[in-house]
Amino acid sequence: MKLNIEELRRHYASLSDEALREIDRTELVEIARQCYDQELALREPLKKKADLAKPAVRATPLDENEQQEDMEEVAEDELEEDGGGDAPEWLEEAACVCTFAMFTGGRASVDAENARDVLTEAGIPCHVTLHRIDPDLSPPPRSEYRVMVPGGLNLDAASVLDKEIFNAEIEAEWRAHFSVLSDEDLLGVNQEVLFAGLLDRVERVRRAYHEEVARRRKSGNQ
Repeated sequence: MKLNIEELRRHYASLSDEALREIDRTELVEIARQCYDQELALREPLKKKADLAKPAVRATPLDENEQQEDMEEVAEDELEEDGGGDAPEWLEEAACVCTFAMFTGGRASVDAENARDVLTEAGIPCHVTLHRIDPDLSPPPRSEYRVMVPGGLNLDAASVLDKEIFNAEIEAEWRAHFSVLSDEDLLGVNQEVLFAGLLDRVERVRRAYHEEVARRRKSGNQ
């Protein structure tokens, strides 16, 4: 059975503080332990933000629409606090390199901020926007963070995010998958088949790049 890191995150995020702490961490596989630790670390700062965002008194529980609206208000405040309200000049021609959907108990704001920090560290200009999705066209979540970069840097940015964030998550998923295989199944994995898709993608991208360079050189010599 292959574990899905996002499903694990959603599961731990859905638990109450008491239920989360009742879990025996020592019984978890490595990927589950990582997700569990991340959720514990997030609880205190997220709780403080939620307390600040809540009205002093609310007579009735929030319905789904109210929850979404409150999440969006908090998200907008976070963007303003982080300087996200000042749109850069290049934003009109920007490219979206990744999105993080908002849902109750999720960590979209943390993931978007992490992506922005990674790109900024790599010297790539970045701006995070909050986008509302038409509820008539898409089921909840109706809002998402979009990580934007200058159009000419979208491939560089995507590569940086893959290397620094997404590849690590894929690695964690594969480690979790391998950890539950029997010795026979693990040793019986056909590596040529397993890595064929990844290696083919690398070869195709390299070929596309070199062929474009060759085309332009040939065009310049004519």
